[in-house]
Amino acid sequence: MPTVIRRSEITLADKRREIIHAVSWQVLPTVWSPPTDVYETDNEYVVRVEVAGMREADFEVMLEDGHLFINGMRPDILERRAYHQMEIRFGKFSTATSIPGPVDLEKSEAEYKNGFLTVMLPKIKSTNVKIEG
Repeated sequence: MPTVIRRSEITLADKRREIIHAVSWQVLPTVWSPPTDVYETDNEYVVRVEVAGMREADFEVMLEDGHLFINGMRPDILERRAYHQMEIRFGKFSTATSIPGPVDLEKSEAEYKNGFLTVMLPKIKSTNVKIEG
């Protein structure tokens, strides 16, 4: 079982979520951030996003400067409804997270299954080469 590492510092994802939640009612009413887990195993970093009702082709996944960005659009059902409670979000979503180390982008994989998008980013193993001189 992988070990979950909790950091005391505020991450990029924490700052981004804080800003989005603080201003979403004023500036960004259509962008929401799905629940996201980030963990690592001995061989890879794993980012898991909970967002049901999608297809793999509906996601945009980008790795830039050590940050993973996941964007997409969850379509709403087009029928007239009178809500008594509304907690499921639809429309554009976005999440971002810092990746703690270098990854092999060529061997990276993403899979969407049972409402979860899982992105596996293999770690680049550092080689400790001793140079004598």
